[in-house]
Amino acid sequence: MNTLVAAAPDGRFTQDKLIAVLREVCRTQGLDATGATLLRCTNNAVFRLAADRAVVRIVVSTKLLHRVEKVVRTARWLAEHDVPAVRLLPGVRQPVRVGGHVATLWEDVPEAGPPASVNDLADVLRALHALPMPDHPLPYWAPLDDVRRRLTDAEELADDDRAFLEERCSELERRLHDLTFPLQEGFVHGDAHLGNLISGPAGPVVCDFDSSCVGPREWDLTPMAVGVLRFGASRRRYRQLAARYGFDLLRWSGFPVLRDVRELKLTTSVLPILRSKPEFRPQLELRLRSLREGDASARWTRYR
Repeated sequence: MNTLVAAAPDGRFTQDKLIAVLREVCRTQGLDATGATLLRCTNNAVFRLAADRAVVRIVVSTKLLHRVEKVVRTARWLAEHDVPAVRLLPGVRQPVRVGGHVATLWEDVPEAGPPASVNDLADVLRALHALPMPDHPLPYWAPLDDVRRRLTDAEELADDDRAFLEERCSELERRLHDLTFPLQEGFVHGDAHLGNLISGPAGPVVCDFDSSCVGPREWDLTPMAVGVLRFGASRRRYRQLAARYGFDLLRWSGFPVLRDVRELKLTTSVLPILRSKPEFRPQLELRLRSLREGDASARWTRYR
């Protein structure tokens, strides 16, 4: 099976190109990009500045630029409610637009103390889910929307894989429509896992509001549950999370649908940057193969 279109050396989001964007963003704000560290690059290229206590997030999918205004509004709303979350860099009109690129600038949270625990994650989720309905516009939960957008923005994707993923979206949309959720709807982080908790000097803070929305709170428990089944995460730690939060998603009959949606999102997240990050191809091929074959036991590794 020809999984991927042959690579070409014209990736849109190579590290050199992203650093050039970073320098221009910093120049417009009077910041220094010298010695910046790239922390991660999937949906966003996240840089920590060496000379300024700031983090710069550059969106790396042209089809997901629409989320940035929501991220800024959500960050401000969480600050108003004193939620332990990352804060926007003060004195900057956000988001920052440079050419065709969009970035947000954040206060750096220096990591301190032990890594965030599942109890920390459960406590953060309980705090988020106790918030009143947001007073700013938030979309309703549509977890397949960004999958479809990534398909239209893929740097490399063979026709047969595109057809398979599009059909998978349609199938899961039908299955989601039939679900009845036991928990109350409300504010949802959208991508709640330990990687989105930073253990700062004052305690854990939550970051990454790209997927925030109003919807079923079960979705915020899905990443940890899928982590057990796909990435070999500790089942004991998942049980600890469920007990602390007060709901065991793995015991709910609707979980297999949420698992399949989460796995599809995890598989397609790198499509817009695949030519720029060719090291992701082997893992993408593994994930596509296991989805095609219905292999629920195949172990995945994180895109790094």
